[in-house]
Amino acid sequence: MKNRKFINLRKAFVCGLVLTLALGCERDLTDDASPATFSKVGGVFDDNFIDMGTDFYFPFADSKLDAFSVDQNEGHESSASYRVDVPNADDPNGNYAGAILRVDGAGRDLSGFDALTFWAKASRGVNIGEVGFGVDFFINQYRVAANGLSVSTSWNKYIIPLPDASKLMEERGLFWYSMGTQGTGGSGYTVWFDEIKYETLGTIGQPRPAIQLGNDIIVDTFVGASVVVDGLVELFNLADGSNQGITVSPNFYQFESSDSNIATVNEVGEVSIVGNGTAVITATLNNIDAQGSVTINSLGSFQFAPTPTRDPANVTSIFSDFYTSIPVDFFNGFWEPFQTTLSADFAVNGDNILNYTNFNFVGNQFSSPTVDATQQSNLHVNMFIPADIPSDLDFLITIKDFGPDQVDGGGDDSIQQVFFFANDFEANTWATLEIPITMTNRNNIGLIIYENINNPTTSSIENFYLDNIYFYSN
Repeated sequence: MKNRKFINLRKAFVCGLVLTLALGCERDLTDDASPATFSKVGGVFDDNFIDMGTDFYFPFADSKLDAFSVDQNEGHESSASYRVDVPNADDPNGNYAGAILRVDGAGRDLSGFDALTFWAKASRGVNIGEVGFGVDFFINQYRVAANGLSVSTSWNKYIIPLPDASKLMEERGLFWYSMGTQGTGGSGYTVWFDEIKYETLGTIGQPRPAIQLGNDIIVDTFVGASVVVDGLVELFNLADGSNQGITVSPNFYQFESSDSNIATVNEVGEVSIVGNGTAVITATLNNIDAQGSVTINSLGSFQFAPTPTRDPANVTSIFSDFYTSIPVDFFNGFWEPFQTTLSADFAVNGDNILNYTNFNFVGNQFSSPTVDATQQSNLHVNMFIPADIPSDLDFLITIKDFGPDQVDGGGDDSIQQVFFFANDFEANTWATLEIPITMTNRNNIGLIIYENINNPTTSSIENFYLDNIYFYSN
């Protein structure tokens, strides 16, 4: 590998100063200075690693660390390849294979290429979780991934287009992957990669970037809240007529707000709500309009839940910014096919709020650890309904103890259920729901379920907020 030398600005300044004093030279230093350039080598691996340096392989911390090797007996039109042995799901040393290949030293100038390409095959037909570039374990600024690539038992070429190569002037994260056994019933397998490189194909067409997966969404929110534009994807047409989709880092996009007096958006798609009214967030990628938008409906100042005043020593918090909360498995466990509830959680001036939409029922599970409430008397919940209250509302809260086995549905569970009705709530006002804990077994509480009992088409609450969910003792 040939190492390019860079101009030492400090030395150039000293030399220039000496010349100026001695000779009275009036030439500006920048007349002779030249911009630093980076290697334009496109190769990453072809029977061996290409100009990667000596320290370039970095596995993900929770993956199987030794899943990679160079196979000297298998290759595409050669005798060597980059081999990944994906472990079984029950492997104690890691249940998936994931790693990055990062240049040891200055990054590559990839601005002259239009695609990352490689050949791959597997020991069985599999779908690879993610493969891409732009992950360097620093800021991962230009992360790109192709998801679910179908790999067969014979060698095939794969193409991952570059969304905007002009931004990749100094990229160190040249290749990364993450592969598990979700599609193989937990059984491990082997994947071989070869001829990993960046190319200028000239046959990639019809780039179609999108935000919010191409949907036009509406977000009702408040001054001081923040919203993140997500669903950042792009679709390309390849030479064989197929389409290749990728997920794209927000740093490739240029975001814009239709009214910065209502909502501003930064370079990574984080939207800050600063005023009342409506603003539309759109984006472009490489001067192409992205499909999809986010319409921000700012409803003005947010009414916060009552500030908790109980001694933290007497509280076991599930969700609250005023207490240190225990680990929670999920705040919205999607129990298909029956649950319809979606989450639209948000934060206002740093105060996090759970927001459930399209509501029929939803659960908050905390099993590691469960809660021992034998010395605690009550469950406290603050709830806000931003709509009219149905006159026949039946809102059910279920507290579930997992029993000695600490497993939901293990046969030794017990529950306590409490109903709340229309007169317990006022529209657009925080309600404080206090539930005395009366269940006999309550030393392994692991689940709180919220449920709309009435017919959801006639007397439901489709949208509500929760805050300050905690157990406490008086």
